[in-house]
Amino acid sequence: MANPLYDALFGKYAGEASPFLYLPDGTVISHAGFLEMAARIAGVITGAGLKPGDRLAAQVEKSAEALALYAACVQAGVIFLPLNTAYTADELTYFIDNSGAAMIVCDPGKLEMLAPIAERLGCQVETLGADGGGSLMEKAAEMPGEFATVDREGGDLAAFLYTSGTTGRSKGAMLTQDNLLSNARTLTECWRFSDKDVLLHALPIFHTHGLFVATNIVLLSGGAMIFLPKLDIDRMVEWMPKATAMMGVPTFYTRLLDDERFTRELAEHMRLFVSGSAPLLAETHERFEKRTGHRILERYGMTETNMNTSNPYDGERRAGTVGFPLPGVELKVCDPESGEEVPQGEVGMVEVRGPNVFKGYWQMPEKTAAELREDGFFITGDLGKIDEDGYVHIVGRDKDLIISGGYNIYPKEIELLLDEQPGVLESAVIGVPHPDFGETVVGVLVAEAGERPDLGAIEAAAQQSLARFKHPRKLVVVDSLPRNTMGKVQKNVLREEYKHLFA
Repeated sequence: MANPLYDALFGKYAGEASPFLYLPDGTVISHAGFLEMAARIAGVITGAGLKPGDRLAAQVEKSAEALALYAACVQAGVIFLPLNTAYTADELTYFIDNSGAAMIVCDPGKLEMLAPIAERLGCQVETLGADGGGSLMEKAAEMPGEFATVDREGGDLAAFLYTSGTTGRSKGAMLTQDNLLSNARTLTECWRFSDKDVLLHALPIFHTHGLFVATNIVLLSGGAMIFLPKLDIDRMVEWMPKATAMMGVPTFYTRLLDDERFTRELAEHMRLFVSGSAPLLAETHERFEKRTGHRILERYGMTETNMNTSNPYDGERRAGTVGFPLPGVELKVCDPESGEEVPQGEVGMVEVRGPNVFKGYWQMPEKTAAELREDGFFITGDLGKIDEDGYVHIVGRDKDLIISGGYNIYPKEIELLLDEQPGVLESAVIGVPHPDFGETVVGVLVAEAGERPDLGAIEAAAQQSLARFKHPRKLVVVDSLPRNTMGKVQKNVLREEYKHLFA
C-alpha cells in the first residue's frame, strides 16, 4: 500500500533542497526542510494518540508551520479540518462537537477561551502562533525529523471543510484523497504549472482556494510559493517581480488596480492571474487587461467539489463566464423541480459529477441524499446557463447565498440572530454589490409595533456571535418586507432596491 496524496504532494521531495516557501522576512524553506517540519508535527499528533481517520481541527494564522500541519495530517492519515480564523467560540464549539475532533490546534491567544470547551468535548488542545511559536512546535522540536508515512487509499477521507447550510447549520463536506488529488492534477495540467513557477500566495489556507487549489497545484508541479500572511498590497507589489503566477479573489485585483505602483512593467513577466471564489465584474476584467495586457482567468468551484470549470489557458477567457467544465468533470443545467436538463441557453440548476465531487456530508445522510444524486451528480445550489459556445455562466444562487470577499455567507444564520434582538419583529438579509468585496451583507429590519431597534446594540450582538465577514455592513429599518402571494419574502425586490448602497 501507499498514501496517494502524501506520495504525490510531499513524499517525492525527500532530500530535495529546492526552494518551496519564500517567507516575507526573507527566510527560504526548502522542500526537504518542509518535509522534516511536517514529520516532526506528525510525531506530535500520533504521540498524542490520534489514529488514522481521527479528526484534527485547526484554527491558526497562516504560516509555514500551519501549512506543515496539513502535510503532517496527510502523512499520519488524520483527517484535516481547517477552520476560519474569524470563527467565534460559539461557532468553534459546534465544529469541534460535530466533527468529533480528537485535537484542536489554536492560536495561543485563544487557548483560554478554547480550553474549557475542548475539555468538555473531550478534545486535546495544542497551540500554534503566527510566528511558529506555541506548544505544538515546542513538542515537535523533540521529535525525529522522519516519520513512517501511514498507508491510506484513494477513497479514504483526507479533509473536512465546513460549509454553512441555509438553515444556519453548518455541514462537514467529506473530501477524499482522490477528490483532492484528481482536481490538483487536472488544474496543474490545464493551467500549465511546472517546477519553474513561483506562485504569489496571499490567500488564507483554511478553505479550498488557498489550500486545495493553490497549494496542492504548486506541490504537485514542484514549484515554489511566496507565502504572504494575508492580502497586503505593499508586499504583493514588492514580491511580484519574483513571481510567475498569482491566485486571488476579486478583492485582490480591485485593490491592485487602485494602486498606481501596479503597472504593466510590474506584471510583464507574470504568466498567469487566476480569480475565483466570487464573481469578477466585467469592468474589473477590462481595467486589468488595459492596465497590464493580461486577461484574468476566471474559474468556478465550491467547497464540496473543489474546481468544476475554468476559462481556457489558450483561447478566449470570456468575462462574465466561468469557462468550460474541466476534463473529467461533467456539468449539466437542470430544472430545479424535475431534475431534467433544460435546453441550451436556458437558466437552471447547475449539477456536476466527477472524481472531484465529495463523498457526502459528515453524519448528515439526509442532507447528502438531498444534494448528491444516486448517479453521482451533485446539486450545487447555483443557477446557471450554458451559452451557444459552451461557456458556463453562473447567474445566481438558488439559496440566496452571499459571497463576500471569497467567503460564503448564508443569510438564514444572520437572520436568526437579528430576529432575536429587542425591538425587531423580523428581518431579511441580502447581498448587494460592493466594489471591493464583490458582495456585502445588508440587514433589512422590521420593527415591532411602537419600538425603535437599537442598531448599535444589534451590531454589537453580531460582533459577539458571528465571524467578522458575516457582519451586516448596513442595517436598514423598513415598515414591512415585500412578499409574494404565497407570503414568501421577495429578496430579489430588496436586492434591487438596495443595489446602489455601496456604488
